[in-house]
Amino acid sequence: MAKKQPSNPITFAAPDAAAEAAADANEPMDLLSNLATVVADTFTLYIIAHGFHWNVRGDEFSQYHEFFGEIYKDVWGSVDSWGENIRKIGGDVQFRLTDFIATRELDDSPFVVGTIAEMVTQLLAANQMVIDCLNEAFAVATAENQQGIANFAAERIDQHQKWAWQLSASLADDGDETAPAA
Repeated sequence: MAKKQPSNPITFAAPDAAAEAAADANEPMDLLSNLATVVADTFTLYIIAHGFHWNVRGDEFSQYHEFFGEIYKDVWGSVDSWGENIRKIGGDVQFRLTDFIATRELDDSPFVVGTIAEMVTQLLAANQMVIDCLNEAFAVATAENQQGIANFAAERIDQHQKWAWQLSASLADDGDETAPAA
């Protein structure tokens, strides 16, 4: 039996050549495009953290299973609010995995299950990419006078910075207050 296609599917257009050229020239993206990337990268981070939560092993299993669980639940909890922010300013929210994959900047393909330290290091790097994306969203929202979105971006930056601190601290050797840079 052939799959039925919706009679009026929502489509998400790929950026046009002018938009890509503007991005290449380091000009800021428009807010809707930026928020689409935030949703896609946030969703990707959620998948990575949840995958590590499922697959963590070792002597510190319980601690890291819980820790990765806290991260993925927090990240997942922000996805809906990002989508609602897109709707508030008149955009459609992508929802197909193919759209997320096409839109995201955070590529999950290099992430692999390994030792706890390897998973923490990978999650720290992915989290930093989301922080970078959120900083861009904050700047664009502020420039476009979307203060509610800027405030939400600032709150999410703060939370992801907390995750970065905790992930970094878990990589530090006993008695060593500094952790390796991600």
